[in-house]
Amino acid sequence: MIRLCGLSKSYGGVKALDGLDLEVRRGELFAFLGPNGAGKSTTIRILNGITRLDSGKAFIGGVDIARDPIGAKRLCGMVAQHNSLDGELTVAENLEIHGMLFGMGRGERRESALEHLRYVEMEDRSGALAKTLSGGLRRRLMIARALMHRPRLLFLDEPTVGLDPAIRKRIWSLIRSINAGGVTVFLTTHYIEEAEFLAGRVAFVNQGRLVETGEPRAVTDRLGRWAVDEFGDDGMATRFFGSRSDAADFVRTLKGSGSVRPVNLEDAFLNITGRRVS
Repeated sequence: MIRLCGLSKSYGGVKALDGLDLEVRRGELFAFLGPNGAGKSTTIRILNGITRLDSGKAFIGGVDIARDPIGAKRLCGMVAQHNSLDGELTVAENLEIHGMLFGMGRGERRESALEHLRYVEMEDRSGALAKTLSGGLRRRLMIARALMHRPRLLFLDEPTVGLDPAIRKRIWSLIRSINAGGVTVFLTTHYIEEAEFLAGRVAFVNQGRLVETGEPRAVTDRLGRWAVDEFGDDGMATRFFGSRSDAADFVRTLKGSGSVRPVNLEDAFLNITGRRVS
C-alpha cells in the first residue's frame, strides 16, 4: 500500500530523511516508531502531499505521489495529532465539509456521515458544536471524518495522546475494527504498549533512516524474552535473558536491587539506537 524508495528531505541543511526505504502491505496495521526528530512527521507530511520530497520516490496504492498528488490523496484518510476540527461547526457540518472537499455528492455525504457517526457511536451528537465535545469524542469525530470518503489507507498520528486510559482502549478497539474492515492503518505513537497491542508489524526510524522492521515479538525476541533492570549507584542498567528463571537467578546474584519484566519495543529501540522512543 505504501512504498518509499530512497526518500530524502532536508530543512536548511539538516537532513530529516536520509534515503528512507519502506514498504507497508495492503491491509496491515503498521506502526512507525522513533524519537522526536527521527523523521516520522516529515514522512507523513510527504505521504499526505503537504511536503515535497527532495529526492527518491513515494507511492500510495501504486500512485506516484509526486506525479499525481490528488490521486494519492483520494486513497488516504488522515487523523492528525492535534485537533483539526472546526469548533464553530456542528459534528454533522464538519463531516459535510470534508465530503464536499472530496467531491462527494449530497446524498453520498449524508449516507456516509450517518454510517460513520454510528460507527464511532456519535449519531446522537450530530447537532453538537465540535468545540463542546470532550477530547475522546473529538478524536472519534476526527476518525469518522477521515473515513468519510472511504479511504484505503488511514494515517493515525498519535491518535490517543492526552486521553485517559479508558478512552484510549475504546480508541484502540475502534482502530482494530477499522483495520479488520480492510483499511490499511499507518500508526505513529510514543506509547510503546499501543504499538505492541495494535500493530502486526513495526518499523523503527532514527535520524531519517529505517533501522529495524518486523513483527513486534520477533523484534523483541532478538534481545530475549525477559529483562532485569538493575539499580545501582551509577544508575540503572538493563540485562536481557531468554527465560524468566534465568532472569530471576541473575537477580539473586545482585548486591543491589533489581526487577524482572518482559522485554518491550522500547528496549529493542534503545538497544539499536541508544535513544528512547518517547
